[in-house]
Amino acid sequence: MLRSLTLVLILGAVTAPVAFSQDDTPYYMHRCERDAPDVNDCLRYAANKLASYIRRGIPEIGIVDVEPVVVDEISIALGSGPDGYRATFRNIEAYGVSNLSVVNVRSDIDGMQFQLTIEIPKIKATAQYESSGVLLLLQASGAGEYWGEYEGVKAKTYFKATPYQGDDGQTYLTVDQTKMDFSVKEIKMGVENVANQNAIIHAAMNLFINTNAQELLKEMKPQLRTKLTEHLHGFLQQLFDRIPVEQWLD
Repeated sequence: MLRSLTLVLILGAVTAPVAFSQDDTPYYMHRCERDAPDVNDCLRYAANKLASYIRRGIPEIGIVDVEPVVVDEISIALGSGPDGYRATFRNIEAYGVSNLSVVNVRSDIDGMQFQLTIEIPKIKATAQYESSGVLLLLQASGAGEYWGEYEGVKAKTYFKATPYQGDDGQTYLTVDQTKMDFSVKEIKMGVENVANQNAIIHAAMNLFINTNAQELLKEMKPQLRTKLTEHLHGFLQQLFDRIPVEQWLD
């Protein structure tokens, strides 16, 4: 699910001081006063402005296609023993992540630490999957196409960065640490085009998947969170390599 939810953190990454002419602020940026009492509200506005342009693409800083967000592979295991159910999802593509809104920002600008709360109305995902083992007393081995719809996605992201002076004399950031967690309010998911599987087993699998959607997400979450955090870290670094701090804050 998310190159995106990766996108998101970037938004709150506004940091560090330095005087900069307002005329030099790019069209996709909004600068905030670091000592202003409402700096977090300003950063939230700046993050949402940047997000709206990221959604469309910002070729000036190398951002063109932000969707789909791609995750290479995750696996789940339900039950133990030789008949335990195992499934692997590959080439996961998620759409809708860029429709995010930053609803809250907390910052320690002197320490270059930021926490963002993000909401995404709906994410649609597809993947190729393979499974083995027993599900609902039925042999559920097979391969096919997975689909999922995730509504009411809420994510909390945190990152810490270190400033350095670039060759152009401006201040840039190195992302030192990135964390994230997320929840989903409603989930619909299923499998299609399963090879060598009769209609009864297919229907039983989809019933089980939707009845236990939150439990399945819980099994996927540790791997998914790790991979999304890696995506986010890389995306933030890509941004901070191209956007000097002076374009974010006075």
